[in-house]
Amino acid sequence: MTAPVFILDPLVLPDFCGGEYVLDGPEGRHAVSVRRMRAGEDVVLTDGRGRWMEGVVKAAEGKDRLVVMDLESVSEEPAPQPRITVVQALPKGDRGELAVETMTETGVDAIVPWAASRCITQWKGERGLKALAKWRATAREAGKQSRRLRFPEVADAATSKQVAALLAKADFAAVLHEDREYGSEPLATAELPAEGEIVLVVGPEGGVSPEELALFEEAGAKTYRLGRSVLRTSTAGTAATALLLGRTGRWS
Repeated sequence: MTAPVFILDPLVLPDFCGGEYVLDGPEGRHAVSVRRMRAGEDVVLTDGRGRWMEGVVKAAEGKDRLVVMDLESVSEEPAPQPRITVVQALPKGDRGELAVETMTETGVDAIVPWAASRCITQWKGERGLKALAKWRATAREAGKQSRRLRFPEVADAATSKQVAALLAKADFAAVLHEDREYGSEPLATAELPAEGEIVLVVGPEGGVSPEELALFEEAGAKTYRLGRSVLRTSTAGTAATALLLGRTGRWS
């Protein structure tokens, strides 16, 4: 099993000269009191942006201080290609965090919350800010749990026009739409780029509206389907991400 991952402040890594480091605060508490790390165990310290160091636990002090030694120079994981962004319509309840968690574990690079016209959930005011914070915290924790060195970016909530702008800039722009009579093609046979940006739109439980479909198609997107069964919005993005990772060679 790979070593557990803990997060460092991004400002620490560029000037790090090796030796020892004391992991404290919430990350230190998680390492000592939750994970119960002990002397001699391997750890990975990362900024969640691709930069990381390997080390060995020297000691656990109190309830929230982990002393890590034998740290080497900072390494950097190359940004994966092609980059995969999922535009996720806002699900009901905690299914949004479920979608973020599983997409992060699968390997998505960016998540864009989308206030689709048929979404029952709408992020407004303080409630919206709290919901976005939950998505970002979920991506962070799922990134650690799945031993990632680059955590997915969770953008601010987007309108349909902002989503269309993202699709217009993409090297491959897709909207999941299960209606076969509409002319949706199988995502499993779509021609995918070897590099650049893939943007995939996952609609709400009620589906993408005709007006939104027209807007996205005008931006250059095409409609695709996953299979014969209809997935919920909270699982479709994860299934599609896995398919794309396999087909682009990122899972090879």
